[in-house]
Amino acid sequence: RTVRVWLKRDSGQYWPSIYHAMPSPCSCMSFNPETRRLSIGLDNGTISEFILSEDYNKMTLVKSYQAHQSRVMMILFVLEMEWVLSTGQDKHFTWHCSESGQRLGGGYRTSAGACGLQFDVETRHVFVGDHSGQVTILKLEQESCSLVTTFKGHTGGVTALCWDPIQRVLFSGSSDHSIIMWDIGGRKGTAIELQGHNDKVQSLSYAHHTRQLISCGADGGIVVWNMDVERQETPEWLDSDSCQKCDQPFFWNFKQMWDSKKIGLRQHHCRKCGKAVCGKCSSKRSSIPLMGFEFEVRVCDSCHESITDEERAPTATFHDSKHNIVHVHFDATRGWLLTSGTDKIIKLWDMTPVVS
Repeated sequence: RTVRVWLKRDSGQYWPSIYHAMPSPCSCMSFNPETRRLSIGLDNGTISEFILSEDYNKMTLVKSYQAHQSRVMMILFVLEMEWVLSTGQDKHFTWHCSESGQRLGGGYRTSAGACGLQFDVETRHVFVGDHSGQVTILKLEQESCSLVTTFKGHTGGVTALCWDPIQRVLFSGSSDHSIIMWDIGGRKGTAIELQGHNDKVQSLSYAHHTRQLISCGADGGIVVWNMDVERQETPEWLDSDSCQKCDQPFFWNFKQMWDSKKIGLRQHHCRKCGKAVCGKCSSKRSSIPLMGFEFEVRVCDSCHESITDEERAPTATFHDSKHNIVHVHFDATRGWLLTSGTDKIIKLWDMTPVVS
């Protein structure tokens, strides 16, 4: 239930200058350095706003408002609009005026609890990612919001969103261990997959100046992706009753099994061409970094031969945080990354050697 502000002392050590107890457990927060405004979401659905003193030794409660019926999941303070956006476990997206504390509009009900929240100031579009795996785009006005579109590409719930307003690209991370890059601005409907984690993706940050994506997972992995390369979409998996390489029947194709007097085989898919193949015709493994596969995946024999060493060159670097990451914050100006884990330890990383 406590909020702590840590200051770096002359010794180089960080010590808490503020130790503030809240009436309910804290679930999320948003801090704006320009205004020193700290917005804290609580388990009881309340959002409390504080102003920190210039020396960061005191926090003063400005206002509190009941934003949700249950736990606040995400908060986003938009300085340009003086809005506080939030999502809750009650499956609602709401926005409030940070000046008056008044609720704006009627809110929007999502299909599930939402853990991803991003906002584009220029177009006033808000992106909401929920536990069903769906991303919803809403158009916000001062007193109303309208649904623009919804899209879904993950097999698990969306756990993180990151918006790049310059390239107009949205990144979504999921409990299915994958990341998808959605080309919103290009209007071509392209969705690029990135596979580099062995557990759910907890956070996404984007370094605009170097075009690098930083993803952190519950597996403790910190992955730095080079997004300044020409990436390819993964193909749709094709349906077939028999292997599209050797024509051997799959185990549900009883007619062909009977006619050819052959035992049915298990179906697999080549990750490069998407063809339905048997195990014998897809015995090889290869990484395909430009398709987002940094780990070795199943490919058919002909695709394995066609992949060059240049195409196998990694487009991401992998780092071990040595704790199960829960929350992340990236300071792009300094190149510092803060991670907090299930071990209740906060770690500060200098990312300039890899994000530069």
